[in-house]
Amino acid sequence: MALSSHVQELRKKHQNLEQMVASEQRSPSSDALHIASMKKQKLRLKEEIERLSR
Repeated sequence: MALSSHVQELRKKHQNLEQMVASEQRSPSSDALHIASMKKQKLRLKEEIERLSR
């Protein structure tokens, strides 16, 4: 897999997590631990994208 396509795939995953976090936060029965976990995953993806984009 080419580096650019790998970065694109990471960006898609990051965007999907962002949407999931937003949806979960709007839910009245949201799970704070699950949201925190998704946010950590999102941050790891962002850091990986930035590292690979240099």
